[in-house]
Amino acid sequence: MDDQGALVLFSGGQDSATCLAWALARFARVETIGFDYGQRHRVELACRAGLRAELTARFPAWAERLGEDHMLRLDALAEVSDTALTREAEIELRADGLPNTFVPGRNLLFVTFAATVAYRRGLRHLVAGMCETDYSGYPDCRDDTLKALQVAINLGMDRRFVLHTPLMWRDKAATWALAETLGGSALVDLIVEQSHTCYLGDRSRRHPWGYGCGACPACDLRRRGWDAYRRA
Repeated sequence: MDDQGALVLFSGGQDSATCLAWALARFARVETIGFDYGQRHRVELACRAGLRAELTARFPAWAERLGEDHMLRLDALAEVSDTALTREAEIELRADGLPNTFVPGRNLLFVTFAATVAYRRGLRHLVAGMCETDYSGYPDCRDDTLKALQVAINLGMDRRFVLHTPLMWRDKAATWALAETLGGSALVDLIVEQSHTCYLGDRSRRHPWGYGCGACPACDLRRRGWDAYRRA
């Protein structure tokens, strides 16, 4: 158990919920941070409180480690971007091969603002759910990007933050398996029932892997990962 503190970038989705459990299993003090940037699937933000409450109820050993939650508004991100996550637009591939769900600068801003809060709160470790294994090609999810960002933040803030990305080299099936390792079937069931990942923000349909429209790239990735996990 590391007695230093950690700040988890916690959106309310599957990946960040798994990262929160990962941090609670390792650090004596864990806080969370979320970002409201006018996202189309902002229902994920409504899931955050329930996830935190259920984690502390079902895992008493983690309850005493889970501290304050922070929520920041980053409205300017929606104002300067034109994407399918910040506008009512059909999800499709752009001419450059990236999906139009890519919000330029989003993760760069998220980690930088998280570091700013961690600086004030005296937390050295940052935990984020970016992944380069199962992802949509977002350049700000790449390991090289985040390592470079860590260096820049440490130089610019004169601190020695450590940015952890426990899902970076795990596909979605392995992410489900990690949740099971951390908290057994109780944690897997909690993530299925309480988290939200669908890009369209649809919680009207319940699938074996959780709620969502079932057709967007996020739902498709989660479904395929769930199927592979259940077959393993």
